[in-house]
Amino acid sequence: MIARVAAPASEEELIRRARALAGHPLGAIAEKHGVPLADVRRAKGWIGQLLEVALGATAASRAAPDFEAIGVELKSVPVDAAGRPRETTFVCTAALEEMGGQPWEASRVHKKLARVLWVPIEADPSIEPQWRRVGMPLLWSPAPDEEALLRADWDEFAELVGRGHVEEITAHRGQVLQMRPKGANAAQVRWGVDADGEPVRVAPRGFYLRSAFVGGVLRRAFVVA
Repeated sequence: MIARVAAPASEEELIRRARALAGHPLGAIAEKHGVPLADVRRAKGWIGQLLEVALGATAASRAAPDFEAIGVELKSVPVDAAGRPRETTFVCTAALEEMGGQPWEASRVHKKLARVLWVPIEADPSIEPQWRRVGMPLLWSPAPDEEALLRADWDEFAELVGRGHVEEITAHRGQVLQMRPKGANAAQVRWGVDADGEPVRVAPRGFYLRSAFVGGVLRRAFVVA
């Protein structure tokens, strides 16, 4: 039976819990909380779910921050031996029907990234998943220069979506933020608008932070070379 931890009452309590996990292998944390082991190469969401259980996240799959009472989002980051992210970081799904003309401050992306608990995870392929260790966590909010970059990318994407040019948005667009197809099955379509403003069904999209951006956040906090 999975042993969930009660939700943290404050940021201080959350970061204290997260720091207590640092240095521990995923297998040990999973065993302590009764979470069955999974092959992280095939179940990429397993690490995030394990951390949610161990830290007391409450949002589950809802659009709210993972730690609803204190407004903090949880993001695990697989890193190499030098502390560099090995992949992009998923932020949230794109609400195409809402995006056109929506200001940055009202966007899902802004709400998800307003306050984030970053938890680096050892991701050396030569290490079995259960032996990969949790790194030192970081509580973060975008600095003015970081928010300016995020806002600029969002504005570009929102304008294209609003004009019905969703299909023009590729992974090459965006300085720090990407918007790209999400989901194993492209048939899982949702509503958007075409260039004439008419409703149209399009493949779901998601927002991702580029690894270089997340690497910069971690580097500034932990002075990673």
